[in-house]
Amino acid sequence: MAKSTFKRPQPEESRLIAYKLVSQVNREGAYANIRLPELLSQSRCDERDRAFATELSYGTLRMQGKHDYAISTKIDRPFSDLDPAVVDLLRIGLHQIFEMRVPDHAAVDATVEVARAVAGEGKASYVNAILRSILRDPPRFDEVEDLSIRFSHPSWIVSALSDQLGSEERLVNLLQAHNSPVAPHLVAWPGKSTREELLAQGGELITENSYAVRASQMPGSYTAVHERRAGVQDLGSQLISEIFFNTAGDREYLGWLDMCAGPGGKAAMLNNLLSEFRPKDNLTANEPTPHRAELVSHVVPRSQVISHKGEDLPALPTRYDRILIDAPCSGLGALRRRPESRWNKSLADLKNLVSLQRKLLDAGVELLNREGILAYVTCSPHKSETRAQVADFLYRHKDFEVLSTERFIPESARSMNFLQDDGSIQMWSDLHGTDSMFMVLFSRKPAVF
Repeated sequence: MAKSTFKRPQPEESRLIAYKLVSQVNREGAYANIRLPELLSQSRCDERDRAFATELSYGTLRMQGKHDYAISTKIDRPFSDLDPAVVDLLRIGLHQIFEMRVPDHAAVDATVEVARAVAGEGKASYVNAILRSILRDPPRFDEVEDLSIRFSHPSWIVSALSDQLGSEERLVNLLQAHNSPVAPHLVAWPGKSTREELLAQGGELITENSYAVRASQMPGSYTAVHERRAGVQDLGSQLISEIFFNTAGDREYLGWLDMCAGPGGKAAMLNNLLSEFRPKDNLTANEPTPHRAELVSHVVPRSQVISHKGEDLPALPTRYDRILIDAPCSGLGALRRRPESRWNKSLADLKNLVSLQRKLLDAGVELLNREGILAYVTCSPHKSETRAQVADFLYRHKDFEVLSTERFIPESARSMNFLQDDGSIQMWSDLHGTDSMFMVLFSRKPAVF
């Protein structure tokens, strides 16, 4: 009897984690930034392998539009007919070939081992054949005129950004910035930790504010982050929180509301700023979704967290002096950090989000005290969520005006030049090294007698 040559699959754990994340995000709607830490915590990976799994999975999700184009040039059936597991395996293999410092043979062999473990021998053979076919005759992406393919963005996003930026050079720079891996930004929460403590464990000082550090290792390895005395937060979001806090001026007491607080980054920053510098003030953090409200309660005292639809808040008796509406949005400003977000939003979603933003702004007006300030923030540069939303608000609320953010910007951040002519703020990933955050402040016009 002939001896069997079958060998049990032995996939590398880091690549297996990457496959699981890509599959769960694409097939089950998981959030990469939440699910990946869970997968890593359950693994035996060392720091190096954790970093590799992160780069491979996030990069694959980010660049899968480009990889899908390459796959489509070599298959003999409609792309939609491919087995979903095969699609995600091919994406992972191609990302190592096109975008990472992995030798071609190692990328193919390691991906096939993962395929054998999760999809079986037959599908692994197909994955092997397609990857080797692409290696023999790779597509020339520099000759592809369609920027949505070359830079792996849905065409509606490319079109929207092109209309807004006007310059193809700026557009290409921004698309490239979205595709460039970026080290996590950490925030040392005032009164609980310091940048010096974070830097003692590794990292690089970010000079544009007093709280930010660029991490040099996985965020969870920092003691202050693990103990919830520091957090992971993009510099742009840190600056938004700091600018909003600076609107307090020398007022003796203010009531603050974060209307859409989940998952809690800006609420945590604001709460710690208030606790350290304005302890008499009170912050209420509202998050409509219960499981996200639970996340907020991990970084803001539970007694300060409520859970209501933003539109329903005016029915409550309390009114506030400062209201932050960090509105649900398309997330186009965070495409470099949230790799799957470019693929899970559409123009139809954008229309619904704009309508919701309008309702939240109207609710904010009803909740605001006479001399209060209303901050509207989106992690999106899309005109319909920014300047158009401002124009619509001012048309419908003629007793309000834009309050310039200029005097509230920290001195350390003024060189970033993100102030717009109308007094609002627009950050750009390619220009400022942050998420493309937008912020505008509204206040009521002075009464005329």
